[in-house]
Amino acid sequence: MAQMSRDLTVAQWAILDAIVPEPLRRTDGRGRPWKDRRTVLNGILWVLRTGAPWADVPDRYPSYQTCHRRFQQWVRSGVMRGILEALALKLKIRGVLDVECVHRRSLRSGEKRGSKVGKTKRGKGMKIMAVADCNGLPVSICVESATPHEVKLAVPTLVQMVIPEAPRNPIGDNAYDSDKLDEELSRYGIELIAPQRSNRKNGSAQESEQVID
Repeated sequence: MAQMSRDLTVAQWAILDAIVPEPLRRTDGRGRPWKDRRTVLNGILWVLRTGAPWADVPDRYPSYQTCHRRFQQWVRSGVMRGILEALALKLKIRGVLDVECVHRRSLRSGEKRGSKVGKTKRGKGMKIMAVADCNGLPVSICVESATPHEVKLAVPTLVQMVIPEAPRNPIGDNAYDSDKLDEELSRYGIELIAPQRSNRKNGSAQESEQVID
């Protein structure tokens, strides 16, 4: 029973019930009955939470083929984003989600933080950009190739946040010290907090361009 404690609670499913669509029934009445939506979603969340292969989905959930297929359908249709937004809104109403400031972190594939996902040589592998609220709760993830500089991924990552309002004071490391980025974020009413790079000339937009490119 301890393994199931992280499945969706009755209260959580009550929020998501109207968001997760019922599968379309075949008009000829043939085929197997559709698996319960809540159980399928629990299987999907188990994979996303653990990072395990789909084939390792525990027997208490529907088959991994069913979970993976439904996950793909829900991602394409926007259902998964709706799920994240609904749960984030619930946290915000409860006062658990604090987006007055957010923290950004970039992680190149192969860093010593979990399993490796590819090569780290420039131009190969992946770069993962994550945004977390003041309490460390993730509110956005952006996965890109390893080529783009962090500065170029900052705005796209913020745009994908599961909460509608923009944070006023995102916090990043000195990789985000860029006049161009500051100017772009200011259009959204965002003031970035980042330490100045030691090799950057004060007031030099040209220096920022070199870093971005």
